[in-house]
Parts: sequence; structure tokens; C-alpha cells
Amino acid sequence: MPELLLEILSEEIPARMQARAADDLKRLMTDGLKDVGLTFANARALVTPRRLVFVADDIPARTPDVSEERRGPRADAPEQAINGFKGSLPEGAVIEERETPKGTFLFAQVEKKGEAAADMLGDMLGRILSDFPWPKSMRWGIGQLRWVRPIHRASFLFDGEVTLLHAFGTAASAEEKDRQHFVTYGHRFLSPDAIEATGFVDFEAKLRAAHVLIDREERKQLIKAGAEKLAADAGLVLRDDPGLLEEVAGLVEWPVMLMGSIDDDYMDLPPEVLVTTMRANQKYFVCEDRDGKLANRFMITANMTGADDNIIAGNERVLRARLADAKFFWDQDRAETLESRLPQLEDITFHAKLGTVAEKTARMVSIVEALAPFIPGLDVERAKQAAKLAKADLVSGMVYEFPEVQGVMGRYYAQHEGLDADIANALAEHYSPVGPSDDCPTALVSVAVALADKLDSLAGFFGIDEKPTGSKDPFALRRAALGVIRLIVENGLRVSLLSVFGSAAGSYDKRFAVADASGDLLGFFADRLKVHLREQGVRHDLVDAVFATGDEDDLVRLLARVDALKSFLETDDGANLLAAYKRAANILRIEEKKDGKAFDAAVDPAKIAEDAERALYDGLEELTPDLSAALAAEDYAAAMARVATLRPLVDAFFDAVTVNADDAAIRENRLNMLSAIRRTLDPIADFSKIEG
Repeated sequence: MPELLLEILSEEIPARMQARAADDLKRLMTDGLKDVGLTFANARALVTPRRLVFVADDIPARTPDVSEERRGPRADAPEQAINGFKGSLPEGAVIEERETPKGTFLFAQVEKKGEAAADMLGDMLGRILSDFPWPKSMRWGIGQLRWVRPIHRASFLFDGEVTLLHAFGTAASAEEKDRQHFVTYGHRFLSPDAIEATGFVDFEAKLRAAHVLIDREERKQLIKAGAEKLAADAGLVLRDDPGLLEEVAGLVEWPVMLMGSIDDDYMDLPPEVLVTTMRANQKYFVCEDRDGKLANRFMITANMTGADDNIIAGNERVLRARLADAKFFWDQDRAETLESRLPQLEDITFHAKLGTVAEKTARMVSIVEALAPFIPGLDVERAKQAAKLAKADLVSGMVYEFPEVQGVMGRYYAQHEGLDADIANALAEHYSPVGPSDDCPTALVSVAVALADKLDSLAGFFGIDEKPTGSKDPFALRRAALGVIRLIVENGLRVSLLSVFGSAAGSYDKRFAVADASGDLLGFFADRLKVHLREQGVRHDLVDAVFATGDEDDLVRLLARVDALKSFLETDDGANLLAAYKRAANILRIEEKKDGKAFDAAVDPAKIAEDAERALYDGLEELTPDLSAALAAEDYAAAMARVATLRPLVDAFFDAVTVNADDAAIRENRLNMLSAIRRTLDPIADFSKIEG
């Protein structure tokens, strides 16, 4: 069966959009084919900086004929209804009356002939491309339709026929209209002439000969292998950089790896500055020596052949100019102290409703003091000094030119001044952890300042009701909350979240009108904690159940409770006790709704009539103080073991006792017994929130 080949040739597509665009094209095309009734095989989408390509095999030339039966109104329905039904049918439909259990109805047999796939594809492709979900798009020329960049040509080949799509203002020349083959163009500079292809295999091979590799993964492999070989030949090691590899693969259609050199005059710059300049600004790969030290070599990914020396020399010249600027800032910045820069922070607005960066650092100092009782061994004075200086490098020339090295430069400047190592490291580490793969600080001063920075932002933005909504989180508060969770959990800190939330909100001057949103923040942290624990296989409902006790804001203790609860529920006793709890809760809910009152009074021993009822009452009475003692000692394994002894008593109660007894007083007492079961277990967790 025929093959479908689609190509959209355009100006350069931004590298960051290419992988998603290929995925979107494949999804839209396969969904579109299914919607119009066309089967296919081996669908795939490919992308280069200048083109999006889709190919699928085994598409039928026509859709199959379809026989469809439609039921109409009753045979004795008003004439207007019958005529309306007949008018809705296509020409040639056969109408008959048929008896059914509900009476005589009209039925129509409609034969729908299959359609030519080529005709359907043209309309389908036009709709898909017109509505393509680019994150950003543009108009050009006189057309009104949008694409990420101006399109040169959009066409598809199906069953030997070439169709040009004109929705974007692209038009076929007289020469192209006479062509019988699919036309594309190779590398913009190395092979710019038109290329005719008869199918995908021919298309891919001829583009390769014309210096275009349409497979993104193949380009990535060539770039990495070429860079590693050049580094190895020079006795060096290529620094692994998957993010840069992804980006560079979207910048070239014919990757050629070259090696350049860094002037020795610039090798005394901080390595982070060198790497940032090469990686972020110039898209160069970095080399290291065998000891992991930054080498004076870099890798260029060229999109050309035959001018290697000129390309290398040009890139070295550009890098030399950027590093000369960096060296100037490096020398100038070290002439001032961090302390002397603090007044300049008053000119930087943190947020219009939350004051300046200078005011933020003052709040961070206050929050560090509030955190001190929760961080044993913390040198509070060093932590306060680090918090005070944490943002000073923002007004340095280096950070102004290279924002990516904020914090890192603070450490270098602090070291140059001879400040304590803990303070210097805290200036660099207080932004961490930035993401789930980022290292989490462990030095106490760094941990304190990092927590203060994030808690200030969370309390401030929640206090002015600037909370994340849906997928929007302009102030990165989800990331900040996850950072706080990691700092606390990975360092084993016994922090009362509600206490530090209140301290952070209280550090704001009253003129900012920041409300104490501790309750909202605790719920927000519960959601973030569930996300954090999901990859570890921890069930979200267990986190909800422990948080719902209402008195748990210590993350270390909470995780211990969740872990013990998880282990308990994996046992037969735990699973059966959960089922019994839910049974008791369901009965209570039904009876309380029916009677219009709550059954939460103490059980009256004098009204106990059954042995199983007495045994459960005695078990609950004995369990309560033991459970309270275990929870107070944070011995959650012992607490769960003690709760497990309740299981046979509850089972026996439900087997032998009729809760809704005829005697109203006994019935009420037994309902209070069910409430006592729930009340006894509630200090451990809200079992009603546990699934299963």
C-alpha cells in the first residue's frame, strides 16, 4: 500500500522547539489518519533546523465502503418528522418499516462509498498545519496564517502524486507543477539545489548526499562521537553535557566537530565563568584533563565543511573578546568588598509588593535566627552574616554580564576577602537545590541560608495571594517548596513548618500587608511532598492520611509515620483493620445522617451486652495509653504493632454483634463504640483517606 511523505521546509526552527514539534506532528498526523478512517504503519516524525518531516507506510488508497443502518421515527409519526428523517438521508438510501418490541419504526440502509485517500489527506494536512500548537508563532508576508518561522515549501507525496500545500502563501512555480517527483532542497550553503525524491528512502539518502541528516538522534551521536574523538586525540576528556548536546543537535543539519583553544591569559578566570561563556553564549563543549580540571580547549559544532581553519579562528576570536570582558569584570569586582555593595541592593526591586532585595536579605537574617533552634550546631552569627551578604554579588559587574554565575561569584569574592569558608560556601549554595537532580547543601550555614531564602519567598508570595495556579508558577514557588523539603529531609532536620512559616511571615514589615498563610502553605507542602515521594513508591494517600491528623508539620517525623503506616497496611492485620475501620465509618455516617446527630460520646460499660462487645471495649481502653506513649516516643513501629492487636477484637465484634439493636440505648452505645474505634486510630492517621 502507498506511503505518505510530508515535508515542511522553513527558516530555522528554534532548537528548543524542535523535539516537541516532531512529537506534536506525529501525534496530530496519526490522530488525523485515524479520524478519517485511514490505517497506517511505521509512523514517524523527524526534524532538522529547517524542516519537519512525517512519514507513514501502508496507507490504503481509498477508505473502505461502509454500510450503515439508521433508525428513524415510528411509522405512524407525524408527516413532518418522517419527512425530516428522509431529508437527512443521502441519495440512494433504502427505507423500510420494521416491527420492534416498541412498535413499528422506519429504518434506512445507507451505503457510503469510500473516498480517495489523497483528497482526504490534503484537507486533513491543511487543518493540522494551520492549527499547529507552536509555543510561539508569527505571520509573514501578506498571509494571515501562522507558523514558527516563514515557510518556503510545504508538500506531500502519496501514491506517486505530489501535492503542494498553499495555505501558507507558498506557491508552485511552473517548473514545479510539471515535476512528477517530490522536490526538496539540501543544505542551505553546501547543497542548495533542488532534489527530486520518489519516496522516503530515496528522500533520506539524497538529503544525506546533500549534507542534511534528518534524524536528530543520528546527529546527536555524530556530535558526541566526534567531540570525544577530538578530545581523546588531544589527551583530554569531553565533559558530559546532555542539555547542550540536545540544543546543538537542533542548530545544525550537517555536524562537523572542530577544536579551538583558549588563550592562557584567561585560564585564571573562575572555571564557572569560562564554562558559562563557552556553553551558554557560544554553545561550545568543554574539555577537561584526566584529573577533571578545566582544559584550555573547546569543541565547536560547525554546520559547514571545507573551511575548518577559518571557522576555528573566527570562534577563537569571538571567545577571546567575551573572555576579555569577563577578565575586566573579574579584576574590577575584586576591588570592592561584598559589604560595600549592600547599599546598591536597595535599588533592586524583589517584588513591587514585597520590597527590595536589600529588604529581602534583612528578612533572611531574621529567618535564620528563627531557624537556629531547629538546626543543632549552627553557628548563628556566621549564618546571619552569610544571609546578609547572600545577594551582594547581584550588583557585581560579572553577574550583571553573566547572570548564570550568581552565587558562585559571591563565593569567589568572599574567598578573595578572606571571609570564613562556611560563609563563602553559603553564598554559592543558598540557591540550591534548584531542581530534583541538583545537589542539596549539607553544611549547616548553607542549609540555614538556603532555607531562609526559600521560606521568605514562599511566605511573602502566599501572603500577598500570589500562589501557583494550574501550570502557572511565575515565581517558582513549587521549586522553592521542593527545595525546602529536600533541605529538611536530606539533612534530617526536626523543623516545625508552621512555626517557621509564621516566623517568615512575621519578618515582613507591616507596610507590605503580608498575611500569615501558614495553613495554605502546609497544604501546599503536602502536595509537593507527594510529588517528591512519588518516585520512591510512596502512596500519596498515606501522606494525606498523616497530614490530615492536623498536628503533623515535622517532615522527618511525618515520613517515619508514613513509612510505618505503609509497612503496617502491607500486613494482613493492617489490611483487615483498614477494612473494619471503613466499615465502622460507613455505618456511623449512615446512622448519623439518619438520626441527625453525632455518636461520639463515651461508651457506657453498663450497657455492654455481648462478650465480643466487652472484649473490644477492654481492648480499646488498654490500647489508648499504650498508643499515646508510643506516639509520644515516636516509636511508630511499636505503635503499629500495638494497633495490630485490635484487629481480631474488631473482627469478632462485627461477627457477633448487631450494631443496630432494637434497644435504642444499646444501639446508641454500640454506635459510640464504632466512634471509639475511629477516635483511637485517628492520632495515627486519618484512615478514611487511605485508598483500598
